Parts: sequence; structure tokens; C-alpha cells
Amino acid sequence: MTIETLLLTMGIPSAITGLAIWWLKKYIDKREARAEEHDKNLETLMMMVVQTSKANNVLAIATAHAVQRIPDAQCNGDMTAALEKASQIQQAEKDFLVAQGIKHIFTE
Repeated sequence: MTIETLLLTMGIPSAITGLAIWWLKKYIDKREARAEEHDKNLETLMMMVVQTSKANNVLAIATAHAVQRIPDAQCNGDMTAALEKASQIQQAEKDFLVAQGIKHIFTE
């Protein structure tokens, strides 16, 4: 067996293996980039959902206060109970978000 034959015999499988590894790394990097973008978009969507929820709560509370000021509106305590419930929900949401923020600070 000559040196040329030996180098050729060893070089071809190494080249094929190197090409396969390069392709696999490129594929993995592409998937990781897509997953990272997906996570970023999901985080943005969740932030928008929270902001929309907050805006809806503010609007509902403002409407309830406006209806309470109408002299002929007979709420029979319904509006007061709804405002109290909205306040409780807002406080629970605020506590949850604060806890998540603190957990995020210490885990990353």
C-alpha cells in the first residue's frame, strides 16, 4: 500500500464525516435561532395580553364609577361589589407579577 493510497483511504471518510458534522451543526444552529425567536415572540405576546387585561380592568372600573355617579342608576350595590372584586383581582395580578419578577431576578 502506497502513501497516496493510504492518504486517499483515510481522507475520504474523514471528509464525509466532516461534511456531515458541518451540516448537522448548521441545522442545529438554525433550529436554535428559530426557537429563540419563538420564545421572544411568545414573551411579547404574553406582555401584550397582560397590558390588554390591565387596560380592560381600568376601562371597566372607570365605567363603573361613571355609572355610580348617575343619579337615576339603581345599582343596588352591584357596582360596589363589582368594583371590590375588580380591586381584589388587580391586587392578586399585581402580587403574581411581582413574585414572578423577583423569581426571575434571582434565577437568571
